[in-house]
Amino acid sequence: MKYAEWQDTVFVEIRKDPIWKLEVYRLGLFADDIGWNDVLAISKQPLMWSVADQLHRSLGSISANLTEGYSRSKGLDRARFIEISLGSARESRDWYYKSRHVLRAEVLSHRIGLTTHIIGMLTPMIPHQRKNAIREEQAPYLTQPTTFSIDSEIPMP
Repeated sequence: MKYAEWQDTVFVEIRKDPIWKLEVYRLGLFADDIGWNDVLAISKQPLMWSVADQLHRSLGSISANLTEGYSRSKGLDRARFIEISLGSARESRDWYYKSRHVLRAEVLSHRIGLTTHIIGMLTPMIPHQRKNAIREEQAPYLTQPTTFSIDSEIPMP
């Protein structure tokens, strides 16, 4: 399955919601959906149960916080939820890295690429909402030079 094919599997009620127009929301939902199999694979190792739980929570938090923030008025309140979503995307990437001894390299590379792509999309949204610079040093998240492709076949554990 590819990302475009996955989108067709999402309930029509979700696809008709205005938030569906935000690609970063769709990618966050996608990351959580495909991450389900990763979490199941990781949780088969007893020493990795807490990692699997944390990964499951952080992946779900990306799109959930975008949904909540999207429902707020523009400005500081909305920016706060985007920041939480950004933190969850970074946390997910971190948990994926910590899962490198369990997940196949191909899966890990895809998920690290996907979460980095989401981070790169979320980062510029915050100053736009705040009308100020982000509170941390701006990191260049360039997804073009990497080998990650959103249209590639999705590897599974």
